[in-house]
Amino acid sequence: MALWRRRVKVYYMNDDQQWDILGSGLVSSVYVEQTQAYSLQVRSEYNSSLILESLIHPHTVYQKKTESLIVWSETENPGLALSFHDSSGCQAVWEIICRLQGKDPSIDITQDPLNESEELYNGIPDTSNLVDLPNCELSKLEQIADLINSVHSSPVRKEKLVFILEKEDYIRKLLSLFHTCELTGNTKSLHLLYEIIRGILFLNKTTLFEIMFSDECILDVVGCLEYDPTLAQPKRHREFLIQNAKFKEVIPIRDSELKQKIHQTYRVQYIYDILIPVPSVFSDNGLSTLSTFIFFNKVEIVTLLQEDEEFFFEIFEQLKAKTTTKEKCIELMSFFKEFCVFSQTLQPQNKEILFQTLTHLGLLPALKMVMGMDDVLIRSTATDIFSYVVEYSPSMIRRFIMEEAEHIEVDNLFMNVIIKQVICDTDPELGGATNLMVLIRCLLDPENMLTTPTECERSEFLNFFYQHCMHILIEPLWATTSGKNCEKGDTVELNKNCPNALRFMRSMIGLHSEDYNYYIIEGNLFEPVINALLRNGTRYNMLNSAIVELFEYIRVENIKSFVVHIIERFHQSLETIDYVQTFKGLKIQYEEEKNSQSKIYENLNSVVYSNMLSKNSEIFGEVQEIYFLQDTENDDEASMDPFDVEGQFPHVCDNTVEIETTEVNEEPTELQRKPSGSFEFHTSISEDVANKAKYLPENVEEKFVTRI
Repeated sequence: MALWRRRVKVYYMNDDQQWDILGSGLVSSVYVEQTQAYSLQVRSEYNSSLILESLIHPHTVYQKKTESLIVWSETENPGLALSFHDSSGCQAVWEIICRLQGKDPSIDITQDPLNESEELYNGIPDTSNLVDLPNCELSKLEQIADLINSVHSSPVRKEKLVFILEKEDYIRKLLSLFHTCELTGNTKSLHLLYEIIRGILFLNKTTLFEIMFSDECILDVVGCLEYDPTLAQPKRHREFLIQNAKFKEVIPIRDSELKQKIHQTYRVQYIYDILIPVPSVFSDNGLSTLSTFIFFNKVEIVTLLQEDEEFFFEIFEQLKAKTTTKEKCIELMSFFKEFCVFSQTLQPQNKEILFQTLTHLGLLPALKMVMGMDDVLIRSTATDIFSYVVEYSPSMIRRFIMEEAEHIEVDNLFMNVIIKQVICDTDPELGGATNLMVLIRCLLDPENMLTTPTECERSEFLNFFYQHCMHILIEPLWATTSGKNCEKGDTVELNKNCPNALRFMRSMIGLHSEDYNYYIIEGNLFEPVINALLRNGTRYNMLNSAIVELFEYIRVENIKSFVVHIIERFHQSLETIDYVQTFKGLKIQYEEEKNSQSKIYENLNSVVYSNMLSKNSEIFGEVQEIYFLQDTENDDEASMDPFDVEGQFPHVCDNTVEIETTEVNEEPTELQRKPSGSFEFHTSISEDVANKAKYLPENVEEKFVTRI
């Protein structure tokens, strides 16, 4: 009856009634011939030395305190305890003890303890949280590895272990053993040190990282991580970091602290990415503190560099200098690109301060200079840097572009330099042109343009763009449709570049901006597009596909202003194209919209006419009512000569009364006698009547001619 491979820690109660660790090893139940009884034996897992031998006496009181702890007492030992690595091992040993004592394994105590013994057992603490690191010796490495890798599931024990590692300089002692093992070729111990160092890293504590990643320790930590037991041969990571990974200062760095931080960050990032990928047994955030450690290192590097304004000023000056070699320019651009990557770790307000500082020191003129160079690598790196600036503050770039127009030629504007790079991209896949088009679209996006009480960036920059840059953008289209006789090679080159401009125009239309739509229609920008399509004929190529897709998008999105403009101006030219249904679809949409508008106008006319008849009837009723009121007053004054009375209505007689409407604010006029014996009456009956009379049709005067 033997139970092997049950890992335990053995504790005993000292004279001060405190629990101390006796050791750790593997427990088994062994029959001892000399005593004719079974005993519990704990032997070292490393060298099989005996740590504990305790007879299982029939009357010994054993108590199962927790799922992983068994305690008892003996004559010579007032308190012993076995703390198991897992509960299954504890249960297996408990069943052996109960069987030997003839007890039910479901109970938690094998005997009825005496009163004093019961008090003793109740006073025994839970030893499962106790942590006692063995001495840092070669013979104890296995115990150390077991202990470090066993505390991850217990936050309390984990914290206690971290405290011990911090205070006792334990990590440096382990790394000293690493040198000894590597010199002697002790492979087994090197594998154990790998497990120990990796386990310490996964404790995920910044205080331990500061020790392990210090200048004196970090390469030894990398050395320990080279001896992965799963690899047939150790990897030479230290050799790579020392001999291959060279630190090159494109501009001398005067701050020694900054240099040290850059070295440390690179090496820690290497450890994080290459040496300790998170295994599946750990959670995804098993190294979250390590990634945070790297993050704050980058923030500190950016901050220290930002404080040295002379450093960046010298970089920008060298980039703008014509004497700077291509190799030096590549080094400067690569450094600045990595700096921009690091800057993404800053908080928004700190990032704003950074880019304002860089702009003040000459970032944008330097970028403009290198983006116009012939070297593909330099232009690509410059585009990546430019994308960081555009993402942060497109308004800052718009402002720079408009300001530089005051003192340089239009062709040399930053925006036009970018557009020329799009048009002249030699990449068959148009990778660089596509990236630049995305950035141009961002700069032209009205949604991210500022509007303040004192300025409207949207109108200012768009007007500026169409005045100074649009002709550069559509130049390939004009060249293709200019009517000049081109050589075949020239036509192929133009047809390759035209889709870039078309893609840009398609992006503008995709924004659904009324401002852009207005400029496109007013500038008649569809004419060169349609001319290019007609000149291309029935050839199925990139130019044809780009143009057809542009009009198909307008049809699918039913952009009405474009549909009307295209059909009314270019229908005769487009009706012959029948290999796609796009243009027929545009014509159908145009007719449907036209019919819809006609019906709306008819309904409106019907409603307006009905309203006018109703208003005319009301006005006539008011005129008639007032007329007869005046007639009654005239009956009371029959003795008066109607022809001599000013400002009153005439007596009812066989005369003609003609009513004409006047403006609301017009003063009432006097009655005027007409030679024919009739009177002309200019109404000023009431303001309300006059207001309603405004809506009468032009022939209302004829309808209200009444002869009495």
